[in-house]
Formats: sequence, C-alpha cells, structure tokens
Amino acid sequence: MSIPQPSAMSPIERKATFSIAGIFSTRMLGLFMIFPVFALFAEDEFANVTGMQIGIAMGIYGLTQAFLQIPYGMLSDKYGRKPLIISGMLVFMVGSIVCAMADSIEMMILGRAIQGMGAVAAVLMASVGDLVTEQFRLRAMSIVGMTIGLSFTLSLIAGPVLASWFGVRGIFWAIAGLAIVGMLLVKFAMPEIKAQYFQREAQTDTSQFGEILRNKQLLRLDIGVFVLHAILTAMFIVLPLSLRDNAGLEILSHWHVYLPVMILSFILMVPFIIQAESKGRMKQMFVGAVATLTLVQLAFIGVENTFWSLFVLLLIFFTAFNLLEASLPSLVVKLSPADKKGTASGVYSTSQFLGAALGGLMGGYFYQYYGFDGVFYFTAAMGVIWFIAAVTMEQPLPLSIASVPLGEINPEDVADIERKLLAFEGVYEAVVILEEKRAFFKVDRKIVNEAALIDYVEQSQ
Repeated sequence: MSIPQPSAMSPIERKATFSIAGIFSTRMLGLFMIFPVFALFAEDEFANVTGMQIGIAMGIYGLTQAFLQIPYGMLSDKYGRKPLIISGMLVFMVGSIVCAMADSIEMMILGRAIQGMGAVAAVLMASVGDLVTEQFRLRAMSIVGMTIGLSFTLSLIAGPVLASWFGVRGIFWAIAGLAIVGMLLVKFAMPEIKAQYFQREAQTDTSQFGEILRNKQLLRLDIGVFVLHAILTAMFIVLPLSLRDNAGLEILSHWHVYLPVMILSFILMVPFIIQAESKGRMKQMFVGAVATLTLVQLAFIGVENTFWSLFVLLLIFFTAFNLLEASLPSLVVKLSPADKKGTASGVYSTSQFLGAALGGLMGGYFYQYYGFDGVFYFTAAMGVIWFIAAVTMEQPLPLSIASVPLGEINPEDVADIERKLLAFEGVYEAVVILEEKRAFFKVDRKIVNEAALIDYVEQSQ
C-alpha cells in the first residue's frame, strides 16, 4: 500500500522554512553590512592603520567560521539544535558589541573573529532537514538560499545609509540588535524539533572527508567558491575608496551605485540561469561566468575609474558573481555521491569561509604595498586559477539527490535492492544505508517524483 504524498508544505514546514530563513538573514546582514564602508571607517578612525589590518578585520570572520561550523553541527546532534543556534547568535552579538566599542584596529579584528565564532549555518541547515520532509526539503533549501542572496544585496545598500546616519559604530550596534532578533526568532518562531536525527543530505560525516577531498570534480567546486569569496572580500577593501576618490561619491551616495547594480544584475543573470539549467548548458555558462569575472578584475586596472566605468564594471561583475553563487551549490548536489551530500556541502562551506579570510589578508597586503592595482592583479590571478580548474570540469547531468525510508531489510538483500532501484527510470545512483533503513538516490527530477519512487521502493522489498 503506497504512502499518500502531500502536494504542499504543511503549516509547520512553512513556518520552519521562513523562520530559519529569517535567522539566516540576521547573520548575513550582520556580517556584510560593513563591507561597503569599513575601509573608509578604518582609515578615518584608527591612527596608522595599514591595508593589511583592514583586510584582516574584514575577512577574519571567515577563518573562525570555517573552523567552528562543523563542531557546532556535531554539538547540536548531542545538545539540540535550538540551544546551539541561540548560543551561536549570542556569541555573534558579543562580537558585534566588541566591534562597536573597539578603540583600536586590533580590538576590531578580535570582535570580527568573535562574530565568526557564532558559526550556526550548519546547525540551521540541519534544522531544515529536521523540520521539513524530504519531499519539500529542496524547496525549503532554495527559499533559504534566496533569502541569503537578498540579505547580501540589502547589506550593500543598508551599510552606506546606516553609516551616514549613525556611523559605522552604529552599524555594529544595529548588528548586535539583529542578533537579538535572531534569538527571538529561534525562541518564538522556529518550531520545536521533536525528532532530531543525523541527516546525510544536510550534515557532515567526518569519516567521509577523505573520499570527498579526493573527488576531483567536487574539489574544483571547492576551489571555485574559495576563489569567489576571496575575490569579493579583496575587492571591497578598495571599492569604497575608489567610489569616494575616483567617482566622487560620499558614503551616503554609495547606495546609488549598489542598488541599481544589484537589481539589474539579478535581472541579467536570469537568461543565463535558464540556459544553464533548462537547456543543459551548465558548464558553458559556468566557465563563461568565471572568465567574465576574471576579465573584470583586469578591467578595473586598465579602465579609468569614473562613476560610469565603475558602475558598468560592477554590473558585469555582480551578474557573473550572482550566476556563480547560484550555480555552485547546484553543482555540488549534481556532482556529490548520493549518500555524501551533507559532507560535500560542509567542505564546500568551509572552503567559502577560508576564501573570505584569505581574500581579506592578501587583498589587504596587496593594497598596502602595491595600491589599488595590486589588489586587482591579485584577484585576476585568482580568477585565472579558477578558470583553469573550471574549464576541465565534467559536463554535469541535471540530477538531484533524494532519499526514501525503507522497512526492515536483511544485509544480504542490500545489493539486490540497489540493483532493482537502479532499474527505475530516472535513477542514476542508489545507495542503501542499512543501519539508517534508508535509500539515497541521484535522480532526474523531471522524470522521478517521490511518490512514484516510494511506491516502487515498497514494491521492490
């Protein structure tokens, strides 16, 4: 007898999805609102501050985040998701207060490091898995991902406006307030997790690290997100200064560039996303975006930085950036082994945060010793490395990862069940995890739906 499959999320699932998206947004705003204004603030506020110190302050959150996100996830398995999320948001709030009260660049660096120590991203994603059924989990993850992207966009606009009204220290006090909002969302909006368990689709299994790190296709994606966020962080060490000194914009007016650039870049990337996902041209669009990103870095050096040249270059950059930021997680799913998506995603996220840390350090170094052009030579070199890695990538198939529960099975029947599941049209990979009584699949969702797959699994046993 087949299990009836709902056609829409339940109210609890919707509440879980949007509350977790809201918690994510408070952290993203808190981490990135200072990007468009910090270099200007640091040069005015701290005596004898160096470019490297500015870069370290901007990127060091990535270092602490990279090393602590997996331990947070493991601790949440033992002590519960909500206590760990609230603890992380509390640490994030403390870091923001340290930044707001910093009277030296060293204290500012410490505060930013503490902000990164509130590394709850992995715990939040695990919470999505706990609260949303597998059938709607991909949709929930997509909503959370869109929220993160919109939060980043809003941070570029809100940062300059808030800085002109309240100063950069006021931004850090506002960030501390956002952390409190996040904790209130956890306490009162996020549903209680009644059944918490380890999820291979969302959580990291440290025993799988070796296999994931040896996977050359996934390693290309890890290099990619590392480079992407290194470039982003390094660029924002000098972009605010260039908008002020070359485009003649005071800090309050910087949003005049960022707002239309971000809106237009989202519109412009849509045809490329359609070509990539619907027309089967993912690799071509992906490699083209990497090449575009790299050429823009060189254009920042070769083109005179006026208002309009900066506007056009930033528009091209963020069109490519948004396309890559949307494509990379999708490629992780397409290229991950069916039962190792969570670990692959964990390594990917760690690479992203480490990229931000390196981008801050090296961007600050090149700015200090070689000026504006030095930063863009560094980012262009990083782009070339990524292009070489991307152009040798396999053409990915349009696959997703799904899982369905199994009943009681005998160990000797596992291979036969996997063989039968692979015979189902649209299933490209099937792995049965005996101790979890669950089968994991790489599937083409245009062919396969969960209801039909569950029916087939029941009939195969």
